[in-house]
Amino acid sequence: MLTTLAVENYRSLRQLVLPLTQLNIVTGANGTGKSSLYRALRLLATASRNGAVAAVARDGGLPATLWAGPEKAGLTRRPAQGGARVKPVALRLGFAGDTFGYAMDLGVPPSRPHSAFHLDPEIKGEAVWAGPLLRRSALLVERVGTAVKFRDGNGWSCVPYQLGPFDSMLGTAADPQQAPELFQLRERMRSWRFYDHLRTDEGAPARAARIGTLTPVLGHDGGDLAAALQTIREIGDGDALDEAVDRAFPGSRVEITAHGGLLELTLTQPGLLRPLGAAEVSDGTLRYLLWAAALLTPRPPELLVLNEPETSLHPDLIGPLAELIIDASTRTQVITVTHSVQLVGQLGAGEPQDGKAQTIELIKDMGETRVADQGILDEPAWHWPQR
Repeated sequence: MLTTLAVENYRSLRQLVLPLTQLNIVTGANGTGKSSLYRALRLLATASRNGAVAAVARDGGLPATLWAGPEKAGLTRRPAQGGARVKPVALRLGFAGDTFGYAMDLGVPPSRPHSAFHLDPEIKGEAVWAGPLLRRSALLVERVGTAVKFRDGNGWSCVPYQLGPFDSMLGTAADPQQAPELFQLRERMRSWRFYDHLRTDEGAPARAARIGTLTPVLGHDGGDLAAALQTIREIGDGDALDEAVDRAFPGSRVEITAHGGLLELTLTQPGLLRPLGAAEVSDGTLRYLLWAAALLTPRPPELLVLNEPETSLHPDLIGPLAELIIDASTRTQVITVTHSVQLVGQLGAGEPQDGKAQTIELIKDMGETRVADQGILDEPAWHWPQR
């Protein structure tokens, strides 16, 4: 389980260190940085597939993603003023968990004025360590510039090649024999799962009949919804699926029908002479069924991150959705980003259940995202690797 998340100089997240628990509810007013936090988590996850540099480049490169305020927070409420930069430009992302921690440092590459890739950032450093806090004695793998070394008994061994400035060591040096901790961490990060604005419009993939195979993990576009629900019935908790549908739509039941190899979702409801197909159900109904398929997955991830799951849902469906999220958090760590006061309340925000749930309220202070009521002494301990 992740216990700490740290972000520095990413959009409005100038310097943010968050404690994490089993169920985390991130909330706040519009513009306080919820989406930035979600995107920072996704960016961190892409490092495991060697995609962090490309992800930053797609967002416009470092100039568009870096914190736009002054390098150092002022002690007064005066308007921000520029000045000479003292520290190197750095966009840093990291986390710590029960067993491993990881951090990445992205910076400005050497000047390439005639290159088509001059906006690409460069990976300046990475580190993997044992335990919750980075210390020299806890370091397992370290990357400085293009060189990578890993702990080998009581000493250190170097990877016999140089990494490209755009290559993460998670993607290129995670040898299960040479650096088993790095390999294990990479695979755990690759299991992280993100869901953001599942489509329910008229042309949504989930509304069409599709060829289906055993699908323990719902796809990000929801197009394999019928196959995912049928998989829950066959190798997952079919009773939990029936209960989730009945809580949301009393007396209703989801069935999956097969025609010529195509799977199609149907919903039987009281008072109707025939079941409704996926193309006929409302946007809210379809969205709830998509969340049921995602949250009842027979293959829980290491971390499940949901972005505004309440979108397009009727208030009567917020309670059943909250129950699905709470149930999922018994099998996997969950971070839910939401601006719905009702969902926060339903998830038990403000009253952690046996220390397993917490609310993180974000606020904006002089352009910078902060955690409400979090003082310096309330932040988890955190150290960034040295360049």
